[in-house]
Amino acid sequence: MIAACLERIGATFEPYGGRFLVHVTEHEVKEGDWPGAVVVIGFPGISEARAWWDSPAYQEIAPLRSRHIEGDIILVEGVPDGYDPAATAQEMRAELSDDQQPLVSRRSRSAW
Repeated sequence: MIAACLERIGATFEPYGGRFLVHVTEHEVKEGDWPGAVVVIGFPGISEARAWWDSPAYQEIAPLRSRHIEGDIILVEGVPDGYDPAATAQEMRAELSDDQQPLVSRRSRSAW
C-alpha cells in the first residue's frame, strides 16, 4: 500500500541528506504531455542519491511503491552553484568552431 511507503520513505533518505523538493503538488504542463504527479527528491550529490537508491532501507520499501504507482525514475546530477548558461553556450560555440562538426553528433559521444 502506498501509504505504508509514504510513512517510511523519509527515514530512508534522511541519512543521505535527501529531502522532498516536490511531492505531488500542482503542476502545469506548458509543452508536451505529463500525465500524473511529480515527485522530486533532492540530495547533496549524485553519489548520495545512488547510495540511497541502493540502500537496504529503501530497497525494502521500494515494492510498496512499484506495486501501486507506475512511473519513471531517474537520477540527475544538478548544476553547481553559480552555473552560467551563457558560459556553456560559449563553450559549445568554441567546440563547434574548433572542430567544425555538428554539435549534436559531438554531444552524443561525450558527456558534459
